[in-house]
Amino acid sequence: MNLAGKVAIVTGGVSGIGLATAKAFLLKGAKVIIADFNEEGGQQVEQQLKQDNGDVTFVKVDVASEASVEKLVATTVKQYGRVDIMVNNAGVGVLGVTHELTYEDYHKVISVNQDGVFFGSKHAIKNMLEHGDGGVIINTSSVLGSVGEGGAFAYNASKGAVNLMTKSLALQYAEHKIRVNAVAPGYVESGMVSKEALGDFYDALVDKHPIGRLGQPEEIAHAIVFLVENEFVTGSTLMIDGGYTTQ
Repeated sequence: MNLAGKVAIVTGGVSGIGLATAKAFLLKGAKVIIADFNEEGGQQVEQQLKQDNGDVTFVKVDVASEASVEKLVATTVKQYGRVDIMVNNAGVGVLGVTHELTYEDYHKVISVNQDGVFFGSKHAIKNMLEHGDGGVIINTSSVLGSVGEGGAFAYNASKGAVNLMTKSLALQYAEHKIRVNAVAPGYVESGMVSKEALGDFYDALVDKHPIGRLGQPEEIAHAIVFLVENEFVTGSTLMIDGGYTTQ
């Protein structure tokens, strides 16, 4: 797929992997809707990217709400006429031993990480079927969708579900030229995942990656661009994890 002129929605697009992906799409000539719950940050990012001549719009969204996601897609279609690419990237995590995990904490992770993929995929695919030219769904999973980690019960559950949701959607919609793939990052540098924020725990995270460092958001974004552009890939979850899952 040639991204020039294509219309892409990126949830969780204000920071980290989402922002890096939005920038990568813009460099390829795509039109990008940055969707995020962080309204102030979203407006700032929109203005910054417009200064670089990017065709970009911020839309506030709560991916745990189907009505909010449906409105996001409708807003995109109203402005740009269609949806070609949906990147279901927004996510949250809660750490803690399972017997102390509240249902509210558990449900928050599932509603954002899992339900958000369902709502985003459902409403993007509806438009893709309407315009009839196919499209691409990319889901942000995690290495923790394939391997367990103590204290990450809800996150493990949500990302494992994303991997199988990706396969199921890919099978359902292949005949309609709608491809569905996922990326599964290892730990990625961000404001909350940094030496300054985590102290000695940061070094423990680095040790989990045989390559000897954490990932950068741009490295995940490049993989997302690859999965969008390569028209022979569907139903795959691409590990981008510095060797984390090889052990």
